Amino acid sequence: MTTAESASQPSPSDGDFELGALLAERGAERYELHARYLNHQLPRMLHTIGFDKVYERAEGAYFWDADGNDYLDMLAGFGVMGLGRHHPVVRKALHDVLDAQLADLTRFDCQPLPGLLAERLLAHSPHLDRVFFGNSGTEAVETALKFARFVTGRPRVLYCAHAFHGLTTGSLSVNGEPGFRDGFAPLLPDTAVPLGDLDALARELKRGDVAALIVEPIQGKGVHAAPAGYLRAAQELLHRHKALLIADEVQTGLGRTGDFYAYQYEEGVEPDLVCVAKALSGGYVPVGATLGKDWIFKKVYSSMDRVLVHSASFGSNAQAMAAGLAVLSVMENEQIVAGARATGELLRSRLAALIDKYEMLADVRGRGLMIGIEFGRPQSLKLRSRWAMLQAARKGLFAQMVVVPLLQRHRILTQVSGDHLEVIKLIPPLIIGEREVDRFVDAFTAVMDDAHSGGGLVWDFGKTLVKQAVANR
Repeated sequence: MTTAESASQPSPSDGDFELGALLAERGAERYELHARYLNHQLPRMLHTIGFDKVYERAEGAYFWDADGNDYLDMLAGFGVMGLGRHHPVVRKALHDVLDAQLADLTRFDCQPLPGLLAERLLAHSPHLDRVFFGNSGTEAVETALKFARFVTGRPRVLYCAHAFHGLTTGSLSVNGEPGFRDGFAPLLPDTAVPLGDLDALARELKRGDVAALIVEPIQGKGVHAAPAGYLRAAQELLHRHKALLIADEVQTGLGRTGDFYAYQYEEGVEPDLVCVAKALSGGYVPVGATLGKDWIFKKVYSSMDRVLVHSASFGSNAQAMAAGLAVLSVMENEQIVAGARATGELLRSRLAALIDKYEMLADVRGRGLMIGIEFGRPQSLKLRSRWAMLQAARKGLFAQMVVVPLLQRHRILTQVSGDHLEVIKLIPPLIIGEREVDRFVDAFTAVMDDAHSGGGLVWDFGKTLVKQAVANR
């Protein structure tokens, strides 16, 4: 090598990218960087409620801070971390696929990994035949909406009040929460019906322009399950009117509710299209999938001219496919679905046993490791006056009063289930066991004891929340 050539080669000190060095140098600026360059309201909100923690590492169902304190994760990244963080099998699969240096995303070949992952997914849904891979849950929903409209030749999709489904424009059109929709009109011509109301569904179907009903078997907002028999009856109504049933299993799928899919809890339910994502990623590479019947795919992709009529630039990439295959392998080998069912029943039953003890604990519901804890108006005069103060300021503050001390005093991360709801949603990694159940129930009991004492730190924080809620009006 000549002197000139040697001079042109970057050295570690003047050109190589080193992630560890960058994080060591700039990691402490995380909240300032986010406030300056990303969503400025997120760090503001985290500072306000005391959630502005600095987590140094994570493994399984736990985080650790710089002092070595562990935090129990009962949120799982909104359900993404179904196997917990950094599962060794998923990590190895990603190392292996990177080391293989595959000719990925050439666009004009057929790599083996997408077909292998589709085959494994379809084995859990034998009435379905084909898969489209995208990059997220909302993209899986967008695919289902497009396919349903195209194959039926109809414009309108029904959805349930309080549904989520995603935040891109098509998915937002079937989002049942006004707070997400406000200011983004006009949206697609879709119509909400109450979850479980077959009469309302039948009335809309009689108009003859409905392509499909999209439904979460258990709604994430509030953790409300479809009533017994609803999905099967809705399916029969839809098919009678030549419309489709779309099951949104983005959060409920892959074992979350104690079945591989939540719709499988009800015998005879066979959706025409099923959307999955979140846990399929292993927590590493974004991936979404829309599973459907053969005739639907063949009608969409009806000729070679239409081969790319629906596609995704990063869909079916090797890293996502490898992660998905590893996730399904772990689920089968470690019996994740059965474990989620058993642990979920243990957690739900132990929490439900507290209802008679605490007058502000109104309900505990859900299936598997998707559990909603709802709070309600107390009977005693002293607690009732405090409850009324919170409700007057902003509905949902009591649930936030429980979530904050769970993190601050007991190092347990949870979430309020939706805006203006007095519901906490538990969607922990599916790998938790009795130890984590004990830790959560003990902490929850301590927080509820404090809240029902009529004083203490919980109500001190409640006063702070009231002042902030009034100031933000």
